[in-house]
Amino acid sequence: MQTVSGWLERWSKGWVALVGLAIFITFLGFVLPQQAQKAQQYSAGIGSPDSSLLYSADDLYRFAEAYGAEGRAEYIAARFSFDLIWPLAYTLFLATSISWLGQRSFQPNSRWRWLNLVPVIGLVLDYAENCGAALVMGRYPERTPIIDWLTPWLSASKWLFVNGSFVVLVGVGLLYIWRRVTKKTP
Repeated sequence: MQTVSGWLERWSKGWVALVGLAIFITFLGFVLPQQAQKAQQYSAGIGSPDSSLLYSADDLYRFAEAYGAEGRAEYIAARFSFDLIWPLAYTLFLATSISWLGQRSFQPNSRWRWLNLVPVIGLVLDYAENCGAALVMGRYPERTPIIDWLTPWLSASKWLFVNGSFVVLVGVGLLYIWRRVTKKTP
């Protein structure tokens, strides 16, 4: 963990964090609305496992059934195109921003600096969730034991770590501001 965290810190220059922010904002403003519209069409209006916090294996099969063959194909295609890039975009922003702020908020040997790993864990969980959901969709109507049970847990865990990353970012950002205002060094 320390190795990955340190690597992130070495790459997390201010300009890299700003580029990450620009990419993140671009995705939020232009790419996500288009993807949401496409997803709305193929999901028959019932939503998506990716955007659901809590659902069950049975719910996953209900999604698959409601999507139909064409919708399932679209869903799978989106997981291996758009949903390969989007997690990288938000992870770049979150990990580099948390790293940059953490270097200025915590002592060099502090384990608090490992908070920059929270978005990376979210990225790994997002990819695992995508693989699981795509596998279930691709095999439907066949059942996919274990994967169908695990995928909802991966989704909930992903949301915990991705949303948690924003909480960490705000917390470390506030600590950074407080240290700057009070002129206290970590």
